[in-house]
Amino acid sequence: MISKRFVVVAVALALALGPLASAVLAQGPSIFIPLLVYRTGPYAPSGIPNANGFQDYFNLLNERDGGINGVKIAVEECETQYDTKQGVECYERLKSKAVLINPYSTGITYQLIPKAPGDKVVVHSMGYGMTASADGRYFPWVFNFPMTYWSQASSFVKYVGAQEGGLEKLKGKKIVHIFHNSPYGKEANPTLETLAKAHGFELTLLAVDHPGQEQKATWLQVRRINPDWIYLSGWGVMNGVAVKEAAGIGYKMDRLVGNWWSGSESDVIPAGDGAKGYKSMTFHAPGAGFKVHQDVIKHVYDKGKGAAKKEALGEVYHNRGMINAMLNAEAIRTAMAKYNLKTAPTGEQVRWGFENLDLTEAQLDKLGMKGMIRPLKVSCENHEGNGLAAVQQWDGKQWKVVSDWIEPMRNVVRPKLEEAAVQEGGEKLKYAKRDCSKEK
Repeated sequence: MISKRFVVVAVALALALGPLASAVLAQGPSIFIPLLVYRTGPYAPSGIPNANGFQDYFNLLNERDGGINGVKIAVEECETQYDTKQGVECYERLKSKAVLINPYSTGITYQLIPKAPGDKVVVHSMGYGMTASADGRYFPWVFNFPMTYWSQASSFVKYVGAQEGGLEKLKGKKIVHIFHNSPYGKEANPTLETLAKAHGFELTLLAVDHPGQEQKATWLQVRRINPDWIYLSGWGVMNGVAVKEAAGIGYKMDRLVGNWWSGSESDVIPAGDGAKGYKSMTFHAPGAGFKVHQDVIKHVYDKGKGAAKKEALGEVYHNRGMINAMLNAEAIRTAMAKYNLKTAPTGEQVRWGFENLDLTEAQLDKLGMKGMIRPLKVSCENHEGNGLAAVQQWDGKQWKVVSDWIEPMRNVVRPKLEEAAVQEGGEKLKYAKRDCSKEK
């Protein structure tokens, strides 16, 4: 039962914050989705557009469709400042109403994974988090589709190999990984080390401490090493500083490739012309040339309910926030169809929807996202899905995709992932391995 005092306070807060209200108050039964955000602090340049993308897509569903299958979505933001402790506190405060959570931090994700089964809350760490949790046999409540950090790292090496004339040409090459000194930044290291041994390239790992504003010593080492390629796993202000430093020492910008959390407008604009040629990995297309953007303008921005400036539509992280929200919504829709629901599903039902998500080209076309993201299929065994990576490049004004879609080295990643799942899920968390042949 919601108290009258809560309603008065919430309405006052909504009026005060306008389109960036911390709660979208839905009439009647609603699907509650908390958003862990960081609109303040050193990671705000990355956190704000992601949060705005979420808000805009959920607002679109509410305004255009009346929610998901007619059930409104209620959204509440909780500020974490990308701090693990604050993120866990947000989760604990909101979990009783939630059916799923998007931690938007690998550190927070690691802390929520053990809580998810008992709380019956789906953890969706889209393209981040613990790679081992992609093995759904040990982690039934955690999903990291459309791709893990390990698959992304293997796609980066595969791309570099193609640029060099074949993976065999990597022997003797120097690759540096500059990474945020956190669980997030370290996640790709095991895969890079495995591939360095397999293909004979010389790998150097250089950690950058939080928040990443001081990197002079790191780039002095880069200058000394003179690597053939650099892979950057940064976040927030760290990325802009890294791109500036690379330009400052005259490094070839088309040999500096960020991961997909190091490839937004906020990461390159501060470096000005020096950022031209910089590349990053991605799992979706940039730009506002998709039907979903037309719908957001018509049903959200033209009504004065947009979370950002209209000009921000199509920015990389805004697109990613919308895609994340869409994946959440379609998993919920899958659950509602399975259980013939006309009200909010339970956490267990939503988990089934996530595990049986099958986004086809035709469905993406209907959603206005055809060409924006690849079709996606998830299964009991594979919570990573069948996502592909691509490389985009900054031309000084906009991001453009400059590669074909890249199939990860699944033959390398999956066995390692399964080994890690046994260690993280079976040995540390004492989870029993599910028999997926018995799952329906």
